[in-house]
Amino acid sequence: MRAILHADKEWGIGKSNGLMFRIPADMKFFRETTTDNVVVMGSNTLKSFPEGKPLKNRTNVVLYPDGEDRDDCKIVRSLDELFAEIKKYDSDKVFVIGGAMMYKTLLPYCTEVLVTKVDAVGGADAYFENLDANPNFTLTHKSEPVETNGYIVNFCTYKNENVKEY
Repeated sequence: MRAILHADKEWGIGKSNGLMFRIPADMKFFRETTTDNVVVMGSNTLKSFPEGKPLKNRTNVVLYPDGEDRDDCKIVRSLDELFAEIKKYDSDKVFVIGGAMMYKTLLPYCTEVLVTKVDAVGGADAYFENLDANPNFTLTHKSEPVETNGYIVNFCTYKNENVKEY
């Protein structure tokens, strides 16, 4: 399992249950990376999508303890149920996509984290752990800076050196 996100200079990842930045290169990277794969999220992330509908061309698994069953995505009620569901898939094809609590809970189980680092401060109210300060994570790739939509971004990959089994 891997995580995918964008973060500002302060490791901020969201504001008011939405994205802080609209960066076409980041959105393209996210879409290309997750399409035809499995995305794992919490209920607030699902609610943040247009009309609360899951992402197209992906298997959407949502941890939603009190949510209703739906035909358009797989609702799981607990972490045990979530782990049982994602074990059905190739772990390299499973991506945690938010929100902050899902990232915090599932980070120890992720083999890699794909971070689009934005050279700006977005006024976040939700944050991701600073992987540069976490001894379990090693930066294994950092792209050259890319300017897109007025922002400078780097596409980075962090490897978890101490993955927890689920």
